[in-house]
Amino acid sequence: MSNSKVNKKKYLRPFKNVFVLILIVFAIWMLFFDSNSWFIHHELNNEIEALENEKEYYKKEIEKDRKAIKELSTEEGLEKFAREEYYMKRENEEIYIIEYEDSLKTKEDE
Repeated sequence: MSNSKVNKKKYLRPFKNVFVLILIVFAIWMLFFDSNSWFIHHELNNEIEALENEKEYYKKEIEKDRKAIKELSTEEGLEKFAREEYYMKRENEEIYIIEYEDSLKTKEDE
């Protein structure tokens, strides 16, 4: 016999055992075909991680909105918001809006 045939038989010897074959088939089944396969678990874990990140983002947004509501609930905060966002003014008062070149929107920015 040639040396390559002996090496092939040496490597194929474990696959002749029924228990090893059953173990390999079971492992392949669990990794790829089962409803609880590793790939499905991996996808679900990624989805859970994305949802947790989204949850943290929304918690931060809720906290920011609570601070804004608290600030707007006072007379001074409401007046400041109206002046800054809507350029409202009191009677007998002038408002000058100063814009710098770098703060103006251009067609390239849009």
